[in-house]
Amino acid sequence: MQRKKMLPTGIDSFEKLRAKNYYYVDKTNMISALLNNIAEVTLFTRPRRFGKSLNMDMLKSFFETGTDPELFNGLAISQEQELCREYMGKYPVISISLKSVSGETFEEAKASFVRIIRAEAMRHKNILQEGILDEYEVEQYKELLSGIYSNDTIKESLWIISNILKKVYRRKVIILIDEYDVPLDKAYSHGYYDRMVVLIRNLFERTLKTNDNMQFAILTGCLRIAKESIFTGLNNLKVQSIRVSGLTSISASQKKK
Repeated sequence: MQRKKMLPTGIDSFEKLRAKNYYYVDKTNMISALLNNIAEVTLFTRPRRFGKSLNMDMLKSFFETGTDPELFNGLAISQEQELCREYMGKYPVISISLKSVSGETFEEAKASFVRIIRAEAMRHKNILQEGILDEYEVEQYKELLSGIYSNDTIKESLWIISNILKKVYRRKVIILIDEYDVPLDKAYSHGYYDRMVVLIRNLFERTLKTNDNMQFAILTGCLRIAKESIFTGLNNLKVQSIRVSGLTSISASQKKK
């Protein structure tokens, strides 16, 4: 008797889900849809438990250099052979999730923010061994690895990683930011919303606006925060939202003005 597949309860790792043969609802058509209608920055707003994090990890697994092509065997995207040849495993990827950024004070939340960025810098630390970076770039990256960040360091952090990855891999970088709105929700609950808005606005403007190191970026969250807050000055953003009425879901695309 053939063994039944397991349900992937609580699993948001695409690689683990595919390697361990869990049930998977094939959403890889999302890749071709993105590439055929790509914006510099795309924001997906969806309700909780809508599969956003798994989709983001799927995108990371598809685009990132060194990926295992067998993860996509039998999935819809594998039929797009020309697209796979051009894009699969061809890009350095920065991938962070802000869902754990929280704290009763701004300082506690900022510390958790720093841990997330440092972890992503650690994930790419092998680039220091390539012998390509100059002395200043090495010192910049070592500062990110140290975990001792000023507000200015946080602002520059993802730009620095993208700049160095582009230099090492000679390819522009794809940037994935999951649950971008969680820090703002937590900040509102604990009374430091204004300080968190400034921190995230500065980070996003430096990372996502006129960043010559970036191929494109994708963000996810439950909310579209008003343009007067974190997206001020970010005029290259496309919003993919969803409206639910009864049993009918309608996807909408809106270019931010």
